[in-house]
Amino acid sequence: MPTSKQSGDAQSLAAVSTVGLRKSYGDKVVLAGIDLRIPAGSVFALLGPNGAGKTTTVQILSTLIAADGGQAQVAGHDVATSPDEVRAAIGVTGQFAALDDLLTAEENLLLMADLLRLGKREGRSRTRELLQRFDIADVAHKRASTFSGGMRRRLDLAMTLVGDPQVIFLDEPTTGLDPRSRRTMWDTVRSLVAGGTTVFLTTQYLEEADQLADRIAVLDGGRIVAEGTADELKAQIPGSHVRLRFTEPAEYERAADAFAGAARDDENLALRVAGDSGLDALRSLLDRLDAAGIRAADFSVHTPDLDDVFLSLTGDGAIKTAAGTALHVKETVR
Repeated sequence: MPTSKQSGDAQSLAAVSTVGLRKSYGDKVVLAGIDLRIPAGSVFALLGPNGAGKTTTVQILSTLIAADGGQAQVAGHDVATSPDEVRAAIGVTGQFAALDDLLTAEENLLLMADLLRLGKREGRSRTRELLQRFDIADVAHKRASTFSGGMRRRLDLAMTLVGDPQVIFLDEPTTGLDPRSRRTMWDTVRSLVAGGTTVFLTTQYLEEADQLADRIAVLDGGRIVAEGTADELKAQIPGSHVRLRFTEPAEYERAADAFAGAARDDENLALRVAGDSGLDALRSLLDRLDAAGIRAADFSVHTPDLDDVFLSLTGDGAIKTAAGTALHVKETVR
């Protein structure tokens, strides 16, 4: 569950805000006027299928490209009229690690410190701190070309933090990482937010958003089609049900008569009984089975999750699970 909840004045301040943000490339509308307000000291996740406009949003907010219309502010600065101030307040980690493979980890960090015009002493101090913080001090003098994918992402994020940014944009930062490296990155994000940093995260991994984000927005067709906490988004989607499976056809038919409105799966001798997935409702259902003398082989409970939210709200459902496979409606035994 998200652990980055902050309180007090920090939550009342908007680290990132947009009003009517628009962007097109020729006849293709990428952003059709999006409104966002992201509190300082929080994690915000922007979900969407490939081509939904997630990276374009990050590029506009980080001053890499200009919007066609609307307004955007980052760390209190207008991205159009004060781009230098915005750049001084942010860090950006793209989909691919931006490292010089011919340099060592330490040299990459020192190069970033020079680019940010930190003093020599401050740059070396910051480099040592980040090498320790990201657990890469033992490979500080090895070339980046020798690093694993997880180590490269850690070094890339460390470089983003050399300037101690107020807002960090992470554009699909865990794409291609193994589960262990992905969880290490999640822990890193949590520690950043605990220190007061605001994180703007784009991701195709629903579990990632569920684990990290204080608020989530779903982007589709250039528009924000839903926004809220993970629980608020899940509550918008109907579909709670209990799946009862039987081994005996006679028992299956008796149960179908007892639960006349249930959806039948004759091939698998299973019934899908719609209703509240809470304990009281489940207890009532099992009591009805007992009272009728019907024995089910097993049951599973399904409640809407972010998979269902995404599939319900977007046009093509082209999003991945943490394992990189196509999403499907999941049923789990509670």
